[in-house]
Amino acid sequence: MAGSSGEKKHYTSMCRMCDNRCGINVYVENGRIVEITGLKEHKWNHGRLCVKGRLGVDLVNAPDRILKPLKRVGGKWVEIDLDQAYDEIAEKIKKIQATWGNRAMGVWKGEALGFLTQEQLSRRFIHAIGSPNYFSNDSQCFVSRWIGYALVTGDWATQDFINSDCAVIWGSNPPYSQPNLTQSILKGRKNGGKLIVIDVRLSAIARQADEFIQILPGTDGALALGIARQLIEDNTICHTFIEKYTLGYKAYAHYAKEFTPERVEKETGIPAETVVQLARLIGSCRPRVCIYAGNGLEHHENGINNIRAIACLDGLLGNLDEVGGNFTAERPNLRNLALYKEKPLRHLGPIGADKFPVLYDFRQECHTMSLMDTILSGTPYPLKGMILGGANPALTNPNTPKVIRALKSLDLFVVREIFMTETAELADYVLPGATYLEQSELHYHPIHQIIGLSPEIVTFPDCDNEYIFWKKLASRLGVEDYFPWEDKDALNKWILKDTGITVEKLFNHPEGYEYKPRHFHKYKEKELPTPSGKFEFVSSYLKEYGYPCLPEYIPPTYMSEPDPSHPYILVTGARKVFYTHGRNRNFKRCRTAIPGPDIEIHPIDAEKLEVKTGDMVTVTSTVGSMDIPVKVVHSSNILPGVTQITHGWKESNVNLITHDDRNDPISGFPLMKSVEVKIERKADEVNK
Repeated sequence: MAGSSGEKKHYTSMCRMCDNRCGINVYVENGRIVEITGLKEHKWNHGRLCVKGRLGVDLVNAPDRILKPLKRVGGKWVEIDLDQAYDEIAEKIKKIQATWGNRAMGVWKGEALGFLTQEQLSRRFIHAIGSPNYFSNDSQCFVSRWIGYALVTGDWATQDFINSDCAVIWGSNPPYSQPNLTQSILKGRKNGGKLIVIDVRLSAIARQADEFIQILPGTDGALALGIARQLIEDNTICHTFIEKYTLGYKAYAHYAKEFTPERVEKETGIPAETVVQLARLIGSCRPRVCIYAGNGLEHHENGINNIRAIACLDGLLGNLDEVGGNFTAERPNLRNLALYKEKPLRHLGPIGADKFPVLYDFRQECHTMSLMDTILSGTPYPLKGMILGGANPALTNPNTPKVIRALKSLDLFVVREIFMTETAELADYVLPGATYLEQSELHYHPIHQIIGLSPEIVTFPDCDNEYIFWKKLASRLGVEDYFPWEDKDALNKWILKDTGITVEKLFNHPEGYEYKPRHFHKYKEKELPTPSGKFEFVSSYLKEYGYPCLPEYIPPTYMSEPDPSHPYILVTGARKVFYTHGRNRNFKRCRTAIPGPDIEIHPIDAEKLEVKTGDMVTVTSTVGSMDIPVKVVHSSNILPGVTQITHGWKESNVNLITHDDRNDPISGFPLMKSVEVKIERKADEVNK
């Protein structure tokens, strides 16, 4: 480990324990990171730091870190030399390409090893070696929301919560998932703004709301259209914006007429009078209304159109790119490392692009659920090798048994990781990854339009950073010309070259360097990045693919085709404050605070099932079964008939029972938040 002994050294950096990227102080003593605190000067977090941020110390110093390359030999792990590992992996890749063709290789990007540059390097490498098959966790997290908004406005918006008169948090729990975002929300409320939370569960943010609207899973589109109908009927809409800058308003308004308060009540479980009051409260605050659509909206069979229906409210309210509204940030003019212009390779058939072309059109993202079928079936062509970094699909992807079968059947499976995850255990080679404190990385915060650069603070001999890993492998595969930069510093300088901002300037501005002052109403100066250049209530692009051009609401299957044998509706993935997806569960202080998994059950359902908190139940879907302890929650926390299990627990892996074969038809996102299940007391519990 690098770092001089003696005095305590201080560095400024940015946290990457989640995607908030808060400014931090990092203290190093005798070459070891000993403390992390919030950076007061940083424009995003102003010195605040959540518990996950402080866990960066645990991450770097964890006794169970992988620090040496490992090779599976006869079913056992053997440490090998790093150069030997690169040599052997490269030879196996060459063999796969020679036998099956270039597209038989794929890469999979996770978030545990980086974010912005890591993704582009992964994309660059796979195209450099002639394969279109780039995968990531994004094909089942966030991208569906991004596409839903991009179909309407051309891009994902950020929220000017601090200046908002009304903040609507829809399907998200920022105190646990984005703690620093919560501070902006609460500051807006302190300034006089209203806070509305729409969710299936009474979450931490819902407990602080002026209005908590408890909704049935997967019915959000009906509520959004009902709000739209009421706004139009009350004439609390922005006619100027609609007339000048939108497309398809009349068709959209005509469709919204169907969603009377009574119909919305039938679909969502929200009383009709509450729907009217909610719409009127939102309408009375326009245009200073922020609507934040969270992860809870994505994992449904009707997810994209539900999200589009919510995005369309911005057009009615005229809050797009408005002070106190949904702000469209301008990005820094960073150079792009991906090769989609130079080597697009779409003609090679990226996996899943034929079935879910919208996902690929918008994100050049292959579909991870289709990947598993491709590996197992060899259709439409063989995929034999995979390099995966910082992801754990054996725990976080739906239908875990299929994921494990697929990954185990690869001819070559290489995992770069910090810890021996459930996925790494399936690999042929496991190479040690560098944490965010062991490599420099560019970051930008769209809401403030600031950019920063985190430094390399400590290093471990065999833990190559993201760039060096791809550079070394590329050189062994004869594509070194695509990775010409000497090191990560040279790469960062190249990425920044067109911005006029230097690496030195960023290091001199640890609080974040403003790359462009914020200004609003940009749509008045430049067309929106949609096919029409306007805000699109209807999408001719979707219509060309045979999808509805309007954000049509389709009830979730559990409502339209109820299955009496699976009477409960399971929502998965509610956040826990100590954990980021499947990560941090090997840290002692996290396990002490939140020691294990549970299934949240309403008291009425607990009585029917004759269970109490701590009892074990078996939860079964049409995919599989799992055992898990019960947590009987307060009657206000969750609706009767609805349950919740947080993902990321090996001992009770909820993805044993989630669907990879029931997807949103537009995005391809899997069904994970309105899953029909049955719940039974375990036999040994009954016999107690």
